[in-house]
Amino acid sequence: MRFKIILRVLGLIVEVVSFFMLWPLVWAVLDRSHDVGAIFTSMIIGIALGVVLLLYGGNNASEDMRPKEALVTVGLSWLVVSAIGALPFWLSGSAPSFTDAFFESVSGFTTTGASILTNIEANPRGILFWRSLTHWLGGMGIIVLGLAILPFLGVGGRQLFHAEVPGPVPEKLTPRIHHTALLLWGVYVFLTILETLFLYFGGLSVFDALTHTFGTVATGGFSPLNGSVGQYNSVYVDVVITVFMFISGANFALHYRMLKKDFTAWWKDEEFRFYLYIVLGSVVTISLVLLKDHIYSSISDALRYVSFQVVSIMTTTGFVTADFEQWPAYAQLLLILLMLIGGCAGSTGGGMKVVRLLILLKHLSIELKTMLHPRAHYAMRLNNNTVEKEIALSISAFFVLYFAVFVVSFLLLSLMGMDFISSVAAVAATLGNVGPGLGAVGPMDNYSALAAPAKWILSFCMLFGRLELYPMIALFLPDSWKR
Repeated sequence: MRFKIILRVLGLIVEVVSFFMLWPLVWAVLDRSHDVGAIFTSMIIGIALGVVLLLYGGNNASEDMRPKEALVTVGLSWLVVSAIGALPFWLSGSAPSFTDAFFESVSGFTTTGASILTNIEANPRGILFWRSLTHWLGGMGIIVLGLAILPFLGVGGRQLFHAEVPGPVPEKLTPRIHHTALLLWGVYVFLTILETLFLYFGGLSVFDALTHTFGTVATGGFSPLNGSVGQYNSVYVDVVITVFMFISGANFALHYRMLKKDFTAWWKDEEFRFYLYIVLGSVVTISLVLLKDHIYSSISDALRYVSFQVVSIMTTTGFVTADFEQWPAYAQLLLILLMLIGGCAGSTGGGMKVVRLLILLKHLSIELKTMLHPRAHYAMRLNNNTVEKEIALSISAFFVLYFAVFVVSFLLLSLMGMDFISSVAAVAATLGNVGPGLGAVGPMDNYSALAAPAKWILSFCMLFGRLELYPMIALFLPDSWKR
């Protein structure tokens, strides 16, 4: 393990994230609120830490970074950045303890949207802007951000890119990782500007439009309002955010091809079609159930609230316009399953990813056919490309590992006295990077009442979920630290 390479990348990433604190600092200065000192101090601490890490890291290039070094670097980057991101919450007093501040910061960067703030609107706008900005920075990935901004980091950033970008096989748009990262962030910024304009012309203030856009395109879910998006009670706002949540839950490489005038890119992609079918099927069935049980009196209301909530949960955004705890058991169970599935590979959505479920189902189909016809040979194909059996096996291993983390976390929360529903929902909501769950962590509640150890467990669940297990697991393996 070559620690200087790791420290150098860590230093660069910390510097980049710390400089982004200038944005919330501007809001704080404009408002002349008490959070000016907290944000400024946090930025200085972050910059100073970055300088120290760079001094110890030296001038080593990252092109020789090995896979285990990349995994450790990505895992440590997210831990350190989350700790730096917690400082504004802690120093301003918005979070009563560093545990709460770290939880809120991790929830932001991992685009989970689980909060410990009980009265969100009581916080100054600088803190709320930083809270939403953490979503935006973490949505496309802080390492990918570094690769896009710092060309010299991208020379050898291939391993870093593969370690952070969600999905079993990260897609490259160009041969150079720096250019791929730049293109992905270009699409990301374009969608951010577009949604901000739509929300602004729909009557939202610049601040509200920006913060809700950050939460949407990053599929994060933090809102500066106590009542989340539902507080607007606007069909227009619901529709705009639903559309952009759905788009953000799809592979950004497809959006790039669409912008390059390949107008069939979405439909040609098997994962996107499967993603669309799951969303439409869930919306239709839940709407029918709610209409049957007279939860909603009209089809338009049912479709409005159900489509928003299904897309919000499926893409792991976590915005709320309805108290789905009041919905029938079928609807709640289906939403839990959607939490676990998550968005598409290459999106800002969390969960296990649609493509993994699709490949696993294809693999299962082939196994059943082989059982009936032992001498036959079946090839697994995705988007007209052959999927190697090793990928299917690695996905199977991922599912096993994912549920192992789920079960261990659930058992630990149960030992702390949490009830069954709350424990399962809390782990599903944080591991899937969704945010709101059921029971004590339902859409009308939050995570503030949980014990400190539970908050640390769920913080790590969020990191495990966002980084798809392996970079975080690598930190706990002794072999990762051997030279």
